[in-house]
Amino acid sequence: MLSTEHNQLLIQIARQSIAHGLEKKSGLSLMLDEYPEKLRETRATFVTLKIDSQLRGCIGTTKPVSPLVLSVSDNAWSSAFRDPRFKPLTHDEFELIHISISILTPSTPITFGTEKDLLEQLRPDIDGLIIEKGSQRATFLPSVWEALQQPEDFLHQLKLKAGMRPEVCPERVWRYESISIEE
Repeated sequence: MLSTEHNQLLIQIARQSIAHGLEKKSGLSLMLDEYPEKLRETRATFVTLKIDSQLRGCIGTTKPVSPLVLSVSDNAWSSAFRDPRFKPLTHDEFELIHISISILTPSTPITFGTEKDLLEQLRPDIDGLIIEKGSQRATFLPSVWEALQQPEDFLHQLKLKAGMRPEVCPERVWRYESISIEE
């Protein structure tokens, strides 16, 4: 568990990374030894940007690949400038964005026989989900349950995001939880 000070520092790093990107057109360089040990642990994160409750960018990794502070900094920059669904963030938008950080737990496979069996195992408001069939793969963070409250809707939209036909059942599914940090 992270302290309130750690949470505030992560939000500050995310915002600084985006501000640096606006000014220098590149990611922020961080010196790891300047941060508490807890923030140097290797963790998977997503950084979500919203303006007036509307998604403006969301990038992350489902597997831990870098220290927490670097993961947050890199994903904040990528959410602002590299999310393919949006144009790069502008100076005017910077003042309007709301930043949230999701720190993911390790994912665990869900064993299921049928889609009905899978749906019965889903835990709304708790589970983030990764689905895969062949090369098609997508994830929804646990926060997506706010918009898609029924397991059937959640899975249906996740299949569409992965490029799967709605009637196709994923071959592999993993679940994870997340700790959310909000501005």
